Amino acid sequence: MSSGQTIPFPNGVARVLSGTELGQCEAWQNAFVGKCKDHRFYEIVEQTLDSKFEHHYLLLEDKSGAVRAIQPFFFVQQNLVEGIPALRGAVEMIRRRFPRFLTMRVLMVGNAAGEGHLSACAPEDEAWVANALCATLKTCAQQAGASLVVFKDFPARYREAFRNFPASGYTRVPSMPMTELQLRYTDFDHYLSTLGASTRKDLRRKFRKIATADPITLEVVTDLTPYVDEVYPFYLQVHERSPLKFERLTKDYLRSLGQRMPDRARFFVWRQNGKAVAFSVALVNDGVIYDDYLGLDYRVALDLHLYFHTLRDILTWSIKQGLERYRSSPLNYQPKFHLGCDLFPLDLYVLHTSPFLNQIFRRALRFLEPTRHDPVLKKFRNASELYG
Repeated sequence: MSSGQTIPFPNGVARVLSGTELGQCEAWQNAFVGKCKDHRFYEIVEQTLDSKFEHHYLLLEDKSGAVRAIQPFFFVQQNLVEGIPALRGAVEMIRRRFPRFLTMRVLMVGNAAGEGHLSACAPEDEAWVANALCATLKTCAQQAGASLVVFKDFPARYREAFRNFPASGYTRVPSMPMTELQLRYTDFDHYLSTLGASTRKDLRRKFRKIATADPITLEVVTDLTPYVDEVYPFYLQVHERSPLKFERLTKDYLRSLGQRMPDRARFFVWRQNGKAVAFSVALVNDGVIYDDYLGLDYRVALDLHLYFHTLRDILTWSIKQGLERYRSSPLNYQPKFHLGCDLFPLDLYVLHTSPFLNQIFRRALRFLEPTRHDPVLKKFRNASELYG
């Protein structure tokens, strides 16, 4: 898809922009104001993540010529059964004969490295922007040879703005949710006292074992550049173990995040005997810490219970900073369930560009949507919110 294309819709016109054209748009500086991942984050993602993503931006003008939003979107060749082990064997057999089976070029609205948001220039414009996207993205996808339009990982609060989508053929299904913990505690011990007896006993046993090892120190920095070569392999170790892979961070991403968003980026680096053993990538905004990525040295991680050690330190730091909520990225739900977290629902809105195939695809989505294949999710006390 080339920049400069225009798509008229009943309430205005949409114009396709490239990343290099954004600097000419004053409205872009106000895109995602108040969101943790503001316009700077989208620029970092486009400029530093790998080339499998083809990034574009849709400038939405109303009939008076006023810019109401600049919405990022991207194309990606997506394996539709990524992260669904129950289907992987059968699908791989079919792909021996038909290599592209359940692999499609997809137009995705949102963020390649996080949850999605509407970029309305004013909060009251969100419904207008949602309807404008609903009216234009199918045309964008068809012109670019994409079979699917997907709104990726939009928080449940957008369900009202997207209320007209089903009438246009979109199907909403739950994506893998984030988790959230309300930080209503004076310190970590206070938090620990609110957990179930078996969880408290298990954690205290782990922490006693940690205490017998050589001390582990924590440093919190806003720029990871001096440490990135040392800790980046730990991120790769965790990434390769994940059953669900979408984006893959680069060293340039980690450097740029701290250099261009120092007001929000926080990097936690843990060392033992002067040697890094773990690190975490977080963003802080409006009383919330987003714990997005964790890197562990698996040569020592399991023996030292590093996952729980890092969580204790991040929660302790967050409480001292007066933060109100802790949100962590999707997956690894078993320990998060026992640690008293709630689910933070994220939605996918999906449309096949062929009206005939869309009718079939809507039925298939209930088998393809990822949450149905994770048995732990249904145990969370607010699991019904994934579908509500």
